[in-house]
Amino acid sequence: MEYAKLGNSNLEVSRLCVGCMSFGDPASNMHAWTLNPEESEVLIKHALELGINFFDTANVYSGGTSEEYFGRAIRNNVARDKVIIATKVYFNEGRLSKAAIQREIDGSLKRLGTDYVDLYIIHRFDYDTPAEETMEALDSLVKAGKVRALGASAMYGYQFYNMQLAAERNGWTQFVSMQNHYNLLYREDERELIPICNQQNVARTPYSPLAAGRLSRLEWNADTKRSQTDKTAISKYDSTQETDYGIVLRVNELAEKYGATMTQVALAWQFAKGSTSPIIGATQAKYFDDAVGAFRVRLTQEDITYLEELYVPHKIVGAI
Repeated sequence: MEYAKLGNSNLEVSRLCVGCMSFGDPASNMHAWTLNPEESEVLIKHALELGINFFDTANVYSGGTSEEYFGRAIRNNVARDKVIIATKVYFNEGRLSKAAIQREIDGSLKRLGTDYVDLYIIHRFDYDTPAEETMEALDSLVKAGKVRALGASAMYGYQFYNMQLAAERNGWTQFVSMQNHYNLLYREDERELIPICNQQNVARTPYSPLAAGRLSRLEWNADTKRSQTDKTAISKYDSTQETDYGIVLRVNELAEKYGATMTQVALAWQFAKGSTSPIIGATQAKYFDDAVGAFRVRLTQEDITYLEELYVPHKIVGAI
């Protein structure tokens, strides 16, 4: 496993992050393919054994049961100070208002069974709450010791910049990470958001780095419960299958060239593009093993150009 500092923070994270959306009660009506507490703990323990110390969940994943299952597994298997826990706030009553942030962090801490989270992420941009109100509320959590560092997710570059500016002007805590939608099939953030992150030394922890599995196999759709029921992934990728499938074929071509898997090539591209810690969601331990193999793949500039040259502009997916 490789490790890196998370932007301007003191957090040292594994260069793969486990996405905890896979853990939780299917009865919550969020996803039909999530794992029960015992199955979740098996995967979390395996990730820890691989050297992964960075885990990402959210207050709304499976109605809060993702945080509960993850927190229970961590308490059973590792010392709290050996893991970096990230959770999120936004898809809740009050969005990013001061009252909502104060309420939701306490709920997350209770479900996780911990006194603090290492990284607290705003899940989206809130058009209804002034940036100053949000940033001051987040800063108060850092000062109170409930949160060690702050992150943001999926928004437009100007929105992220303005929130950072509000924090800087008032002496409040700034964001150290950006969790945005980014992979070989979706690269729209290269226009504005990613350059802003690079300028400010904000770490990038992209979600959906494998395009919901479409960059990990030759078959566009897999015969799995997730592939068949994940309406979010279907809406993200299936409308552009005709133009994007050529990129999938090139990922496979380079995988054969390097004796690697498609997953490893897609992740090696992420590292080559400066991503700090792509988020990997999985329901089977073998997918974590596969992802770890990406560190052995080194793409040349020629490879990167070859993977990227078929890309065409896409509609914005992620930012609201």
